[in-house]
Amino acid sequence: MSLYDGKTFRSASNTANGEVGAETLFHYHQDGSIVWAEYGGGSIVRGTLIATVTAADNSLDMRYQHVNREGELMTGQCRSKPEVLEDGRLRMHEKWAWTSGDRSEGESVIEEVKKES
Repeated sequence: MSLYDGKTFRSASNTANGEVGAETLFHYHQDGSIVWAEYGGGSIVRGTLIATVTAADNSLDMRYQHVNREGELMTGQCRSKPEVLEDGRLRMHEKWAWTSGDRSEGESVIEEVKKES
């Protein structure tokens, strides 16, 4: 099953030490248990992530990297757990940590963008 392929997500909330904001869009792809995405917008010029899907709960174990508007290369890791909303869209609950910079931790929520019909 390909839960994530072709989905676009937008940030709904993030802790203050994060760089992802409402202008950031994530474009997800999936092949089997491997998920990857490109993202950008707001304070992020360009980013990529790669993840594996945990079979038990479809959560993602991911690593991410991006270049921000200041030209800094930022890296981190994240555990992202899906919630299916009433309208069928996905909401991802994320616990993340920088592996660069101050190495702080945070939490964020991203939600699937409704497809235009």
